[in-house]
Amino acid sequence: VADQMENILKDAGFVVSAVVTSAEEAVEAAAAPKPDLVIMDIRLAGKRDGVGAAIELFENLGIRCIFATAHSDPMMQKRAEAARPLGWLQKPYSMASLLQTVRNAFEVLDSN
Repeated sequence: VADQMENILKDAGFVVSAVVTSAEEAVEAAAAPKPDLVIMDIRLAGKRDGVGAAIELFENLGIRCIFATAHSDPMMQKRAEAARPLGWLQKPYSMASLLQTVRNAFEVLDSN
């Protein structure tokens, strides 16, 4: 799925700087070059989850995210508020909805 997401985003003209599998890799990859946004799954390899990584990215680097997950229950969304997410993609999602959510996120970022 990650490869498909990367390809569809690149084909639409977006730059994909990294595809990673753990929270630690996400934080490290976002340090330089700093991306405009991150598409973050909540369930990641390793000890930390994507919510913790997204909060760290927002608090330390000002990077906001789109959560792409099957785990978007109200408690998880409440916990994720600290990351100020730009959107939620509920799995399973289509590549068209991925593109639309990313475009919507950039509209929000551009308006700020």
